Amino acid sequence: MDHIRNFCIIAHIDHGKSTLADRLLEYTKTVEGKDLQAQVLDDMELERERGITIKSHAIQMNYAYRDGNYTLNLIDTPGHVDFSYEVSRSIAACEGALLIVDAAQGIQAQTISNLYMAIEHDLEIIPVVNKIDLPSAMPDEVEDQVIELLGCRRETILRASGKTGEGVYGLLDAIVERVPPPKGDPDAPLQCLIFDSVFNSFRGIIAYFKVVNGVIRKNDRVKFIATEKEYNADEVGILKLTPSPRNEVRTGDVGYIISGIKTSREVRVGDTVTHVARPAREGIAGFEEVKPMVFAGVYPIETEDFENLRASLEKLQLNDASLTFQPESSAALGFGFRCGFLGLLHMEIVQERLDREFNMDVITTVPNVSYRVHDKKGNCTDVHNPGGLPDPTLIDRIEEPYIRASVITRTAYIGPIMTLCLGKRGILMKQEYISGDRIEVFFDMPLGEIVIDFYDKLKSISKGYASFDYHLHDFRESRLVKLDILLNGEPVDALSTLTHIDNSIAFGRRMCEKLKELIPRQQFDIAIQAAIGSKIIARETVKAVRKDVTAKCYGGDVSRKRKLLEKQKEGKKRMKQIGTVEVPQKAFLAVLKLD
Repeated sequence: MDHIRNFCIIAHIDHGKSTLADRLLEYTKTVEGKDLQAQVLDDMELERERGITIKSHAIQMNYAYRDGNYTLNLIDTPGHVDFSYEVSRSIAACEGALLIVDAAQGIQAQTISNLYMAIEHDLEIIPVVNKIDLPSAMPDEVEDQVIELLGCRRETILRASGKTGEGVYGLLDAIVERVPPPKGDPDAPLQCLIFDSVFNSFRGIIAYFKVVNGVIRKNDRVKFIATEKEYNADEVGILKLTPSPRNEVRTGDVGYIISGIKTSREVRVGDTVTHVARPAREGIAGFEEVKPMVFAGVYPIETEDFENLRASLEKLQLNDASLTFQPESSAALGFGFRCGFLGLLHMEIVQERLDREFNMDVITTVPNVSYRVHDKKGNCTDVHNPGGLPDPTLIDRIEEPYIRASVITRTAYIGPIMTLCLGKRGILMKQEYISGDRIEVFFDMPLGEIVIDFYDKLKSISKGYASFDYHLHDFRESRLVKLDILLNGEPVDALSTLTHIDNSIAFGRRMCEKLKELIPRQQFDIAIQAAIGSKIIARETVKAVRKDVTAKCYGGDVSRKRKLLEKQKEGKKRMKQIGTVEVPQKAFLAVLKLD
């Protein structure tokens, strides 16, 4: 056990975590030859296309240091705020963390929030200034920022370059010297913490775990404490680039177990595995439940695909524990699921993965957040979608979730960022200068205002420099109204939203204009209306496709033309009574990109 080191890599998005992980794998000769490609741990097609890490990936390396061979278990984590739950799970399985800061960009918001998460778990932090080979690198200034943040000595900060490999051996030595070996008792009853799982169509569910106490061997009879189900450990092993079977996995090591589990409900992230013959008294504590921030309805395009969608979501949830879902139905879209996501990027990724990995075509409704509704009898209910809102006459007040947001930016962009946040009903709490021309601004903002397009706007007005991080703060009373969209007088419940009364008229008008562009023309007029209760606040009309019926009339009496036009008008009226309006998928997503 003294020769095992478990560590993860944490940083803001795009600070070079995956590239540095590539160099560590190359220099320890874990990955060689044709397997060595850029971002070797990002094995999902989506991750490669977008150049971001979505899943945390575990891999074992061997490194020869002065007095012997060391086993290093590395977990590479995502950097985007929407995948912070992945980071918290990785941190729970480690004793140390490499905190990576880009030498050209300095400390960003997500760096700070990931660092606090690591400090809460008492991890040994090794600060690394990465990308020192860049012409725009400012290693000395960035080191000053790190010292200010961590309060460490300058000589403990390492400099490296994931691209050229400079400083990587020094990094490996520091991991062996500074990260403490795992604590645990090999003779105690078995306790393994599950921190991830994946579905394999041939082998069933593969669970990844860290052995906290005891030893797990092949063919042991094991029990999962939370679900109280028992299994045979058909195969156990360690995580190389591909899973590599072993006869036993010892205390402090990270490995995997295959026990022929078929249904995804039986494996939970954060569960504890123990022996049936000599069980541990209780599971390992300290694993937080995930709190979804954004809710959206996910519906299959074909109604008969409902059960397939359920199976796909269950398999996806295994691999992404931050996704939550429950069944719901809609008048316009039939049966589907109300899904909870950690943010808009997370929602987009889940939709993409459903399409690629499970061939599911889905329609996603407008994302919203959950509200607390107090009725006049004094009851309080949580409402996740506008359709679940009680009758307005029964509502006493509605409370919406507020977040505490921190934005780190250059002083040059502070004006436009203030305008953006205050325009989203933000309240400025305080601002602090971090160093030189960098400033951190704290706002209290309604979560409902930032789920749609806030992040994109923030990036564009700050030319990509501003970084953003948030956590749920409290619930506050707000004057919210339900905005319905009617097509030919029929409400489309998938397009209704809860919005603040001050923004409602402008929002309704923009929605109608956008839908007019996106809904294809039919044989009859389509009236698109935005309504609050029974009051119509905006209207657009999609004109009918008409045949020129008077083309054959040349000269003669005008009443002949009028007769033909009247006949056509009657036909259009009849068609409107029986015709239905198809709403394309683009229209549901249009709400996200109104500007």
